[in-house]
Amino acid sequence: MKIDAFSHILPPRYFEVMQGMVRDPRALKRWLTLPALYDVDARLAMMEEFGPDFSQILTLSSPPIELLAEPDSSGALARLANETLAELVTQHPRRFPAFVASLPLNNVAASLAEIEYAIDELGAVGVQMFTNVNGVPIDDPQFEPIYAAMARRDLPIWLHPTRSATTADYRTEETSQYEIWWALGWPYESSVAMSRLVFSGVLERYPDLAIITHHMGAMIPFLEGRIRLGWADQFGSRTHGEEARSALARLSREPIEYFRSFYADTSLSGSAIGTRCGLDFFGSEHVVFASDCPFDPEGGPMYIREMIRVIDSLEIDEGVRDQIYSGNVDRLTHGRLGLLLQDLGHGHPGEKADAGIGRAH
Repeated sequence: MKIDAFSHILPPRYFEVMQGMVRDPRALKRWLTLPALYDVDARLAMMEEFGPDFSQILTLSSPPIELLAEPDSSGALARLANETLAELVTQHPRRFPAFVASLPLNNVAASLAEIEYAIDELGAVGVQMFTNVNGVPIDDPQFEPIYAAMARRDLPIWLHPTRSATTADYRTEETSQYEIWWALGWPYESSVAMSRLVFSGVLERYPDLAIITHHMGAMIPFLEGRIRLGWADQFGSRTHGEEARSALARLSREPIEYFRSFYADTSLSGSAIGTRCGLDFFGSEHVVFASDCPFDPEGGPMYIREMIRVIDSLEIDEGVRDQIYSGNVDRLTHGRLGLLLQDLGHGHPGEKADAGIGRAH
């Protein structure tokens, strides 16, 4: 059983509306070359390569809803996104056993209403947040009710990076060059957002909140030494003021432990090196299989194929491999995926794995 935990889609009805809201049509250039992103039949045909035991949890593709719609209309756009995602799950439960709800994050009240509707009524298994909300950091106090709502439901937040070419690489320039904004800027965005959630105390206040970080926790695993020793143990020595000291005082554990409490997906474009590094940092119980489908040179199957190759090549027990492929994400969603897929004739995710593996929050 392989459950792709972070794959992207634009349901056709939503995509039609979305296209009319994009301010710069050129921004859709890449999207329009990926039929598996918005054509459900193309997506299903592409998935056939990976056999009947392959399925995907659906997340809405960028751009973020709050980038498309103003606060007074973003709630309606999020509602359309979630209802059309839920329709796909209902229509194709074997391939799409679950979806992650989208939120109109420029309107917190509407986001809370959407959490209640999408999770409690439509059956979403979590919510997606982006690493900033039109430039506002996600540890801003206005978002606290969202973390509280997800902590009460004990369901994950899927964290996706966002940054555009308008974020220049240098102050003397107006735009980013060579797609650095994406290749390096997105991992930076994720790493910054994770750091803000740690040092602002969000994870201290909600210690059981599961956050699934895209692209294997971005830069964090590789920079373990800078975080554990160079950063935390000398925190504040490079800058003036009491901010660093007060931030550490809010935490009951070493900062590195909060970083390890994140979950990470395997969306690494087929990188074996990055996968091993992430596994070493987060531990296999905090890693979930994901592909970033369909954003690869083949329009969908390549990254799936490459990540399966990498995971199958890892020198780990088969039970641990099963946890990565399906058991961990099933556990995070309280067995809802496993029960659904079992009812459809599949085995239960991770059923061969060590029953002692649990959440490490």
